[in-house]
Amino acid sequence: MQKKPAFTAMVSAIALATVMLAGCQESSAPGAAQAPKVGVVTLRPQPFTLTTELPGRTSAYRIAEVRPQVDGILQKRLFQEGSEVKAGQQLYQIDAAVYLASYKSAQATLASAASLAERYADLVTDQAVSKQEYDEARAAKLSAEAALEKARIDLRYTKVLAPIAGRVGRSAVTEGALVSNGQASALATIQQLDPIYVDVTQPTKDLLRLRRDLASGQLQKAGDNAAKVKLKLEDGSEYEHEGTLEFSEVSVDEGTGSVTLRSVFPNPEHLLLPGMFVHAQLSSGIKQAAILAPQQGVTRDLKGQATALVVGADNKVELRQLEADRTVGDRWLVTKGLNAGDQLITEGLQFVHPGDAVEAAPATNVANTPSAKPGLAQGK
Repeated sequence: MQKKPAFTAMVSAIALATVMLAGCQESSAPGAAQAPKVGVVTLRPQPFTLTTELPGRTSAYRIAEVRPQVDGILQKRLFQEGSEVKAGQQLYQIDAAVYLASYKSAQATLASAASLAERYADLVTDQAVSKQEYDEARAAKLSAEAALEKARIDLRYTKVLAPIAGRVGRSAVTEGALVSNGQASALATIQQLDPIYVDVTQPTKDLLRLRRDLASGQLQKAGDNAAKVKLKLEDGSEYEHEGTLEFSEVSVDEGTGSVTLRSVFPNPEHLLLPGMFVHAQLSSGIKQAAILAPQQGVTRDLKGQATALVVGADNKVELRQLEADRTVGDRWLVTKGLNAGDQLITEGLQFVHPGDAVEAAPATNVANTPSAKPGLAQGK
Protein backbone atom coordinates (compact mmCIF):
# COMPACT_ATOMS: atom_id res chain seq x y z
CA MET A 1 0.00 0.00 0.00
CA GLN A 2 2.94 2.33 0.50
CA LYS A 3 4.26 1.85 -3.09
CA LYS A 4 1.14 3.43 -4.74
CA PRO A 5 2.10 7.10 -4.18
CA ALA A 6 5.51 6.50 -5.73
CA PHE A 7 4.00 4.84 -8.77
CA THR A 8 1.51 7.69 -9.18
CA ALA A 9 4.27 10.27 -9.03
CA MET A 10 6.29 8.43 -11.65
CA VAL A 11 3.29 8.28 -14.01
CA SER A 12 2.66 12.00 -13.56
CA ALA A 13 6.30 12.81 -14.32
CA ILE A 14 6.22 10.74 -17.53
CA ALA A 15 3.01 12.44 -18.66
CA LEU A 16 4.43 15.89 -17.98
CA ALA A 17 7.60 15.09 -19.96
CA THR A 18 5.52 13.82 -22.86
CA VAL A 19 3.46 17.02 -22.92
CA MET A 20 6.59 19.18 -22.80
CA LEU A 21 8.26 17.19 -25.59
CA ALA A 22 5.20 17.50 -27.77
CA GLY A 23 5.12 21.21 -27.12
CA CYS A 24 8.75 21.59 -28.12
CA GLN A 25 8.17 19.64 -31.33
CA GLU A 26 5.16 21.80 -32.21
CA SER A 27 7.07 24.99 -31.54
CA SER A 28 10.05 23.86 -33.66
CA ALA A 29 7.95 22.70 -36.69
CA PRO A 30 8.41 25.09 -39.72
CA GLY A 31 5.47 27.07 -40.99
CA ALA A 32 3.97 26.75 -44.47
CA ALA A 33 6.40 27.76 -47.32
CA GLN A 34 5.66 31.13 -48.94
CA ALA A 35 5.81 31.70 -52.73
CA PRO A 36 8.87 33.77 -53.74
CA LYS A 37 8.28 37.29 -55.04
CA VAL A 38 9.48 38.26 -58.51
CA GLY A 39 9.43 41.52 -60.48
CA VAL A 40 7.71 41.32 -63.85
CA VAL A 41 7.22 43.56 -66.89
CA THR A 42 4.04 43.20 -68.94
CA LEU A 43 5.01 43.20 -72.61
CA ARG A 44 3.06 45.45 -74.95
CA PRO A 45 3.46 45.59 -78.75
CA GLN A 46 4.55 48.88 -80.31
CA PRO A 47 5.25 50.03 -83.88
CA PHE A 48 8.68 51.29 -84.89
CA THR A 49 10.92 51.47 -87.94
CA LEU A 50 13.59 48.83 -88.31
CA THR A 51 16.91 50.48 -89.10
CA THR A 52 19.94 48.51 -90.18
CA GLU A 53 23.39 49.93 -89.43
CA LEU A 54 26.04 48.98 -91.97
CA PRO A 55 29.72 49.95 -92.30
CA GLY A 56 30.84 51.79 -95.38
CA ARG A 57 33.25 54.26 -96.94
CA THR A 58 32.87 57.54 -98.74
CA SER A 59 33.96 58.10 -102.33
CA ALA A 60 34.00 61.14 -104.59
CA TYR A 61 30.90 61.82 -106.68
CA ARG A 62 33.07 62.42 -109.76
CA ILE A 63 36.81 62.11 -110.38
CA ALA A 64 38.64 63.64 -113.36
CA GLU A 65 42.32 63.30 -114.16
CA VAL A 66 43.77 66.38 -115.85
CA ARG A 67 45.97 65.33 -118.80
CA PRO A 68 47.68 67.27 -121.64
CA GLN A 69 46.32 66.83 -125.14
CA VAL A 70 49.28 68.39 -126.94
CA ASP A 71 53.06 68.17 -126.55
CA GLY A 72 55.13 71.03 -125.17
CA ILE A 73 56.88 72.75 -122.30
CA LEU A 74 54.74 73.69 -119.31
CA GLN A 75 54.97 77.46 -118.79
CA LYS A 76 52.57 78.22 -115.91
CA ARG A 77 50.48 76.60 -113.21
CA LEU A 78 47.41 78.77 -112.67
CA PHE A 79 45.73 77.21 -109.60
CA GLN A 80 46.41 76.73 -105.92
CA GLU A 81 46.73 73.14 -104.82
CA GLY A 82 43.79 71.96 -102.69
CA SER A 83 41.51 74.79 -103.85
CA GLU A 84 38.10 74.69 -105.46
CA VAL A 85 38.07 75.05 -109.25
CA LYS A 86 35.23 75.55 -111.69
CA ALA A 87 34.55 73.58 -114.85
CA GLY A 88 36.40 75.23 -117.75
CA GLN A 89 38.85 77.09 -115.50
CA GLN A 90 42.41 77.19 -116.90
CA LEU A 91 44.86 75.17 -114.81
CA TYR A 92 48.06 75.10 -116.89
CA GLN A 93 49.57 76.93 -119.83
CA ILE A 94 51.69 75.02 -122.36
CA ASP A 95 54.08 76.91 -124.66
CA ALA A 96 51.85 77.90 -127.60
CA ALA A 97 54.43 79.47 -129.96
CA VAL A 98 54.71 76.47 -132.28
CA TYR A 99 50.96 75.91 -132.37
CA LEU A 100 50.29 79.57 -133.04
CA ALA A 101 52.64 79.45 -136.02
CA SER A 102 50.93 76.32 -137.32
CA TYR A 103 47.57 78.05 -136.97
CA LYS A 104 48.70 81.07 -139.00
CA SER A 105 50.21 78.81 -141.65
CA ALA A 106 46.93 76.93 -141.91
CA GLN A 107 45.10 80.22 -142.31
CA ALA A 108 47.36 81.19 -145.23
CA THR A 109 46.95 77.80 -146.88
CA LEU A 110 43.19 78.06 -146.61
CA ALA A 111 43.16 81.57 -148.10
CA SER A 112 45.19 80.38 -151.10
CA ALA A 113 43.04 77.28 -151.63
CA ALA A 114 39.81 79.28 -151.31
CA SER A 115 41.00 81.85 -153.88
CA LEU A 116 41.96 79.13 -156.37
CA ALA A 117 38.63 77.38 -155.92
CA GLU A 118 36.74 80.64 -156.57
CA ARG A 119 38.69 81.32 -159.81
CA TYR A 120 38.12 77.78 -161.05
CA ALA A 121 34.41 78.13 -160.33
CA ASP A 122 34.24 80.98 -162.91
CA LEU A 123 36.52 79.28 -165.44
CA VAL A 124 34.81 75.89 -165.38
CA THR A 125 31.62 77.42 -166.74
CA ASP A 126 33.59 78.73 -169.72
CA GLN A 127 35.36 75.39 -170.01
CA ALA A 128 38.68 77.18 -169.49
CA VAL A 129 39.61 74.54 -166.92
CA SER A 130 38.52 70.98 -166.71
CA LYS A 131 35.93 69.69 -164.30
CA GLN A 132 38.59 67.54 -162.66
CA GLU A 133 40.82 70.55 -161.95
CA TYR A 134 37.87 72.37 -160.41
CA ASP A 135 37.05 69.38 -158.18
CA GLU A 136 40.67 69.15 -157.05
CA ALA A 137 40.64 72.86 -156.16
CA ARG A 138 37.49 72.41 -154.08
CA ALA A 139 39.00 69.38 -152.33
CA ALA A 140 42.15 71.36 -151.55
CA LYS A 141 40.01 74.09 -150.01
CA LEU A 142 38.15 71.58 -147.80
CA SER A 143 41.45 70.01 -146.74
CA ALA A 144 42.83 73.45 -145.86
CA GLU A 145 39.74 74.15 -143.78
CA ALA A 146 40.23 70.90 -141.86
CA ALA A 147 43.93 71.69 -141.30
CA LEU A 148 43.00 75.12 -139.97
CA GLU A 149 40.46 73.61 -137.60
CA LYS A 150 43.03 71.12 -136.28
CA ALA A 151 45.56 73.91 -135.79
CA ARG A 152 42.93 75.92 -133.93
CA ILE A 153 42.13 72.94 -131.65
CA ASP A 154 45.80 72.30 -130.91
CA LEU A 155 46.27 75.97 -130.07
CA ARG A 156 43.28 75.83 -127.73
CA TYR A 157 44.66 72.69 -126.05
CA THR A 158 47.75 74.63 -124.98
CA LYS A 159 45.43 75.97 -122.27
CA VAL A 160 44.76 72.99 -120.00
CA LEU A 161 41.22 73.43 -118.59
CA ALA A 162 39.40 71.80 -115.69
CA PRO A 163 36.95 69.19 -117.06
CA ILE A 164 34.71 69.30 -113.94
CA ALA A 165 34.14 71.49 -110.91
CA GLY A 166 35.56 70.30 -107.62
CA ARG A 167 38.61 70.28 -105.39
CA VAL A 168 41.94 69.92 -107.18
CA GLY A 169 44.74 67.97 -105.56
CA ARG A 170 48.47 68.49 -105.71
CA SER A 171 50.17 69.13 -109.02
CA ALA A 172 52.36 66.33 -110.36
CA VAL A 173 54.45 68.70 -112.53
CA THR A 174 56.06 72.10 -112.23
CA GLU A 175 56.93 74.88 -114.68
CA GLY A 176 59.48 73.81 -117.26
CA ALA A 177 58.38 70.19 -117.40
CA LEU A 178 57.89 68.51 -120.76
CA VAL A 179 54.39 67.12 -121.16
CA SER A 180 53.00 65.05 -124.00
CA ASN A 181 49.67 63.88 -125.31
CA GLY A 182 48.83 60.40 -124.03
CA GLN A 183 51.32 60.37 -121.16
CA ALA A 184 50.67 57.84 -118.39
CA SER A 185 50.67 60.22 -115.43
CA ALA A 186 48.05 62.90 -114.85
CA LEU A 187 48.99 66.52 -114.23
CA ALA A 188 46.48 66.76 -111.36
CA THR A 189 43.24 65.16 -110.16
CA ILE A 190 39.92 66.90 -109.47
CA GLN A 191 37.30 65.37 -107.18
CA GLN A 192 33.72 66.55 -106.83
CA LEU A 193 32.84 66.32 -103.13
CA ASP A 194 29.35 67.84 -103.08
CA PRO A 195 27.39 65.63 -103.26
CA ILE A 196 29.40 62.58 -102.19
CA TYR A 197 28.88 58.81 -102.43
CA VAL A 198 28.70 56.44 -99.46
CA ASP A 199 29.12 52.75 -100.37
CA VAL A 200 28.08 50.14 -97.80
CA THR A 201 27.93 46.35 -97.94
CA GLN A 202 25.07 44.19 -96.72
CA PRO A 203 25.18 40.39 -96.28
CA THR A 204 22.90 38.57 -98.69
CA LYS A 205 21.25 36.62 -95.84
CA ASP A 206 20.02 39.88 -94.28
CA LEU A 207 18.77 41.07 -97.66
CA LEU A 208 16.88 37.82 -98.22
CA ARG A 209 15.34 37.92 -94.73
CA LEU A 210 14.20 41.51 -95.27
CA ARG A 211 12.54 40.64 -98.57
CA ARG A 212 10.89 37.59 -97.01
CA ASP A 213 9.49 39.61 -94.10
CA LEU A 214 8.16 42.27 -96.47
CA ALA A 215 6.54 39.63 -98.69
CA SER A 216 4.90 37.85 -95.73
CA GLY A 217 3.51 41.05 -94.25
CA GLN A 218 5.57 40.90 -91.04
CA LEU A 219 7.14 44.16 -92.15
CA GLN A 220 5.58 47.09 -93.96
CA LYS A 221 7.48 49.35 -96.30
CA ALA A 222 8.65 52.55 -94.69
CA GLY A 223 6.92 54.63 -97.36
CA ASP A 224 8.74 57.71 -98.59
CA ASN A 225 11.41 57.20 -95.94
CA ALA A 226 12.41 53.79 -97.31
CA ALA A 227 15.17 55.35 -99.42
CA LYS A 228 16.43 57.71 -96.69
CA VAL A 229 19.84 57.07 -95.14
CA LYS A 230 21.54 58.60 -92.10
CA LEU A 231 25.23 58.62 -91.27
CA LYS A 232 27.29 58.17 -88.12
CA LEU A 233 30.88 59.41 -88.36
CA GLU A 234 34.04 57.79 -87.02
CA ASP A 235 33.95 59.82 -83.81
CA GLY A 236 30.40 58.65 -83.07
CA SER A 237 28.68 61.92 -84.02
CA GLU A 238 25.64 62.08 -86.29
CA TYR A 239 26.03 63.64 -89.72
CA GLU A 240 23.51 66.44 -89.98
CA HIS A 241 22.48 65.89 -93.62
CA GLU A 242 20.27 63.01 -94.73
CA GLY A 243 21.08 61.01 -97.85
CA THR A 244 19.14 58.91 -100.31
CA LEU A 245 19.72 55.35 -101.48
CA GLU A 246 20.73 55.31 -105.14
CA PHE A 247 20.98 51.61 -106.07
CA SER A 248 22.06 48.17 -104.90
CA GLU A 249 24.57 46.05 -106.75
CA VAL A 250 23.08 43.42 -109.07
CA SER A 251 25.77 40.84 -108.31
CA VAL A 252 27.11 39.28 -105.10
CA ASP A 253 30.76 39.58 -104.12
CA GLU A 254 32.05 36.01 -104.16
CA GLY A 255 34.69 36.74 -101.53
CA THR A 256 32.44 38.34 -98.89
CA GLY A 257 28.97 37.08 -99.85
CA SER A 258 27.53 40.60 -99.73
CA VAL A 259 26.06 43.22 -102.03
CA THR A 260 27.03 46.88 -102.31
CA LEU A 261 24.50 49.64 -101.59
CA ARG A 262 25.30 53.16 -102.81
CA SER A 263 23.77 56.29 -101.33
CA VAL A 264 24.27 59.99 -102.08
CA PHE A 265 24.72 62.65 -99.39
CA PRO A 266 24.89 66.44 -99.66
CA ASN A 267 28.28 67.70 -98.50
CA PRO A 268 28.21 71.52 -98.62
CA GLU A 269 30.71 71.92 -95.76
CA HIS A 270 33.03 69.27 -97.25
CA LEU A 271 33.03 67.51 -93.89
CA LEU A 272 33.02 64.15 -95.67
CA LEU A 273 36.21 63.34 -97.55
CA PRO A 274 36.82 60.41 -99.90
CA GLY A 275 37.96 57.27 -98.09
CA MET A 276 36.41 58.07 -94.69
CA PHE A 277 34.97 55.16 -92.68
CA VAL A 278 31.32 55.71 -91.67
CA HIS A 279 28.25 53.80 -90.49
CA ALA A 280 25.07 54.17 -92.54
CA GLN A 281 21.63 53.68 -91.01
CA LEU A 282 19.12 52.42 -93.57
CA SER A 283 15.39 52.23 -92.94
CA SER A 284 14.34 48.63 -93.65
CA GLY A 285 10.62 48.70 -92.85
CA ILE A 286 7.99 49.23 -90.18
CA LYS A 287 7.03 46.48 -87.72
CA GLN A 288 3.58 47.36 -86.41
CA ALA A 289 3.47 45.00 -83.39
CA ALA A 290 7.06 44.68 -82.21
CA ILE A 291 7.86 43.00 -78.89
CA LEU A 292 10.70 44.77 -77.08
CA ALA A 293 11.88 42.73 -74.10
CA PRO A 294 14.11 44.29 -71.40
CA GLN A 295 17.62 42.87 -71.47
CA GLN A 296 17.38 42.14 -67.72
CA GLY A 297 14.85 39.40 -68.51
CA VAL A 298 16.70 37.70 -71.38
CA THR A 299 19.54 35.26 -70.74
CA ARG A 300 21.54 32.75 -72.75
CA ASP A 301 21.86 29.05 -72.05
CA LEU A 302 25.00 26.96 -72.52
CA LYS A 303 24.24 26.61 -76.24
CA GLY A 304 23.87 30.35 -76.67
CA GLN A 305 20.10 30.15 -77.13
CA ALA A 306 18.19 33.18 -75.83
CA THR A 307 15.76 32.24 -73.05
CA ALA A 308 13.36 34.02 -70.71
CA LEU A 309 11.16 33.19 -67.71
CA VAL A 310 7.54 34.37 -67.66
CA VAL A 311 4.72 34.11 -65.13
CA GLY A 312 1.85 32.04 -66.52
CA ALA A 313 -1.86 32.36 -65.84
CA ASP A 314 -1.59 30.04 -62.80
CA ASN A 315 1.27 32.12 -61.33
CA LYS A 316 3.77 29.42 -62.24
CA VAL A 317 7.10 30.10 -63.92
CA GLU A 318 7.41 29.11 -67.59
CA LEU A 319 10.62 28.83 -69.64
CA ARG A 320 10.54 30.33 -73.14
CA GLN A 321 13.11 29.97 -75.91
CA LEU A 322 13.42 33.16 -77.91
CA GLU A 323 14.59 34.47 -81.26
CA ALA A 324 16.20 37.83 -80.57
CA ASP A 325 18.68 38.98 -83.20
CA ARG A 326 19.03 42.71 -82.57
CA THR A 327 18.96 45.27 -79.79
CA VAL A 328 16.85 48.41 -79.44
CA GLY A 329 18.64 50.47 -76.85
CA ASP A 330 18.43 48.51 -73.57
CA ARG A 331 15.93 45.98 -74.97
CA TRP A 332 15.88 43.01 -77.30
CA LEU A 333 13.69 42.88 -80.38
CA VAL A 334 12.04 39.47 -79.98
CA THR A 335 10.67 37.90 -83.15
CA LYS A 336 9.59 34.59 -81.60
CA GLY A 337 8.94 33.20 -78.11
CA LEU A 338 7.20 36.13 -76.39
CA ASN A 339 3.72 37.53 -77.00
CA ALA A 340 1.81 40.64 -76.09
CA GLY A 341 0.59 40.50 -72.49
CA ASP A 342 3.27 38.09 -71.24
CA GLN A 343 4.65 38.85 -67.79
CA LEU A 344 8.42 38.74 -68.22
CA ILE A 345 10.43 38.18 -65.03
CA THR A 346 13.28 40.70 -64.67
CA GLU A 347 13.80 40.58 -60.87
CA GLY A 348 14.40 37.48 -58.74
CA LEU A 349 15.48 35.26 -61.61
CA GLN A 350 18.11 33.60 -59.44
CA PHE A 351 15.54 32.36 -56.91
CA VAL A 352 13.02 30.65 -59.21
CA HIS A 353 12.91 27.75 -61.63
CA PRO A 354 10.43 26.62 -64.28
CA GLY A 355 7.29 25.23 -62.61
CA ASP A 356 7.66 27.22 -59.35
CA ALA A 357 4.67 29.12 -58.03
CA VAL A 358 5.55 32.79 -57.54
CA GLU A 359 4.03 36.06 -56.43
CA ALA A 360 4.40 38.66 -59.19
CA ALA A 361 4.81 42.40 -58.66
CA PRO A 362 5.77 45.26 -61.04
CA ALA A 363 9.53 45.30 -61.64
CA THR A 364 11.58 48.18 -60.31
CA ASN A 365 14.77 47.57 -62.30
CA VAL A 366 13.34 48.36 -65.75
CA ALA A 367 12.39 51.71 -67.24
CA ASN A 368 8.86 52.08 -68.53
CA THR A 369 10.02 52.89 -72.04
CA PRO A 370 13.06 51.81 -74.12
CA SER A 371 16.05 54.10 -73.87
CA ALA A 372 16.63 53.91 -77.63
CA LYS A 373 15.38 56.57 -80.00
CA PRO A 374 11.95 55.76 -81.44
CA GLY A 375 12.25 53.53 -84.45
CA LEU A 376 16.00 52.94 -84.16
CA ALA A 377 17.13 49.31 -84.13
CA GLN A 378 20.72 48.20 -84.21
CA GLY A 379 21.58 45.28 -86.46
CA LYS A 380 24.17 42.62 -85.82
